[in-house]
Amino acid sequence: MQTRRRRDPTTKTQNGRVTSRLLQRRTDALARHFPAAVAGEYTGVHQARVATRRLREAVPVLSIDLKHSKAGKARRKIRRLTRALGTVRELDVTLQLIGELMQGSDLPRPALEEVRRHVVEERDKRRSVMLTRLEAVDVEKLRRRLHSVVEALEGSTDERWRQVLSARLVKRARRLKTAVANAGHMYAPERLHEVRIAAKKLRYGVELAADGGLRSAVPLVARLKRVQDLLGRLHDMQVLQVHIAAVQAGAGANGEGMHQALDLMATHVESKCRHLHARYVMGVNTILEICETVLTRVVADASRSRVRRALKMPLNRPATAKAAGSSR
Repeated sequence: MQTRRRRDPTTKTQNGRVTSRLLQRRTDALARHFPAAVAGEYTGVHQARVATRRLREAVPVLSIDLKHSKAGKARRKIRRLTRALGTVRELDVTLQLIGELMQGSDLPRPALEEVRRHVVEERDKRRSVMLTRLEAVDVEKLRRRLHSVVEALEGSTDERWRQVLSARLVKRARRLKTAVANAGHMYAPERLHEVRIAAKKLRYGVELAADGGLRSAVPLVARLKRVQDLLGRLHDMQVLQVHIAAVQAGAGANGEGMHQALDLMATHVESKCRHLHARYVMGVNTILEICETVLTRVVADASRSRVRRALKMPLNRPATAKAAGSSR
């Protein structure tokens, strides 16, 4: 007679603790940084936006098949927060880059100041838009909804979230490989932008896997972070190019001297972009190696049903000025 295998009751408890802790920590991070974001603080906007991205990755995975939770509504509000914070975030980084050029280059000061004035005006407009959008999001209601999901996870015995995470990692890794192939070795900003987005999404998925106890994912978090930083820096420089071009086309470029100064600035930034692209090309094989590791080792670990103790990943390390400008 076949003996029915008894399920260890501690496994149920461990699963609930792992998933609820993963979500609670990400919820706490958003609550901690949101007031500074509303106040317009540079680091606060950055950290709050990163917190929303981590929640957007975690909620649909951890809440799979949860009954009577408000995960769906929470996801929609989190997405709105990410978009609202992004209206200012990009221009904060542009101002930081201009500041770096003022301190570390011999570019004509009048051109730098004219572009900076243009960006500050744009930032003030976008900050007004950001505040209007944030007012439309009831953050306290969002916190309550996330808390209800955390409570539901406490009593959850379903480990399907690991299989869901595994499937997402497969999709994200394949998408990054495709984006890298499409970008090739030519300098094509739009295709490089797709690589950056794909790398970012894979990073947050791998980060969730690592934080959930998948040890094979842990070293990949830092490697993907470096890839994301490089591509983020390139994107930031490309955004600066757009603002330089806007000033060149506007009234701020009046005078032959200003035209020449802006041309020098545009040439300098273009050179920076090309240099960053060359570094990206040199690291393409590393990106593909990361994708293969995700598809083989990490996905295999995520697909296993055995519960592991969640690792204590540092979700909220203070961002340095450089990191805050490049991480997305």
